[in-house]
Amino acid sequence: MNPLKHVAIIMDGNGRWGLRNKNSRNAGHRAGLNTVEKIIKETIKNNIKFLTLYAFSTENWKRPKKEINFLFNLLENFLKEKIEDLNKQKIKLKIIGKKSFSTKLNSLLNLSEKKTSKNKRLQINLALNYGSKLELIDAFKEIRKNKELVNEKNVKKYLQTKDIPDPDILIRTGNTKRLSNFLLWQLAYSEIFFEKKLWPDFNEKDYYKIIKKFKNIKRNFGNI
Repeated sequence: MNPLKHVAIIMDGNGRWGLRNKNSRNAGHRAGLNTVEKIIKETIKNNIKFLTLYAFSTENWKRPKKEINFLFNLLENFLKEKIEDLNKQKIKLKIIGKKSFSTKLNSLLNLSEKKTSKNKRLQINLALNYGSKLELIDAFKEIRKNKELVNEKNVKKYLQTKDIPDPDILIRTGNTKRLSNFLLWQLAYSEIFFEKKLWPDFNEKDYYKIIKKFKNIKRNFGNI
């Protein structure tokens, strides 16, 4: 059976779920948080050490300002209410992406990372204001600045995920089949699962089915 260290998820479908069920995109974002908590529990249960969640991309700034403000308020409240609990559960929180938010949110993110930095049970990488193309451009700039060779080892050294194993699995919910500028380098050999369900409808059983299927896939990594 394949070892499973790292699951990455594009949590797509909150807005559509909200419009369909509550006539409000924001209601979908709120419902999506419940799914996040369920998936964190299932990840721990399956002894998976890394979970990366795509929460807000560099392209998401194109959304209406009201929705963006709602999303960041939701994140602020979630961290205020849950960070102590995450810490008690020995969960480490890491932000990947550029922390260019309000002073209040930046401080809260930094505080949350610092508070949980020594935890080892599960590392949650929250991709916020993250874009893979920008991450790669920044890595190449660092290589050039330090006059180093352009090779796989050096590119990886300057990625924001430098100390994190590449994802074994990528899950995208919401019946959309694209990567949306997410971990383009790191997903080179990941097994990809596209789910029709919208993120708030995705549940522990769906997640476990994917884990079980992954463990029995024959992975060759270019070999035969």
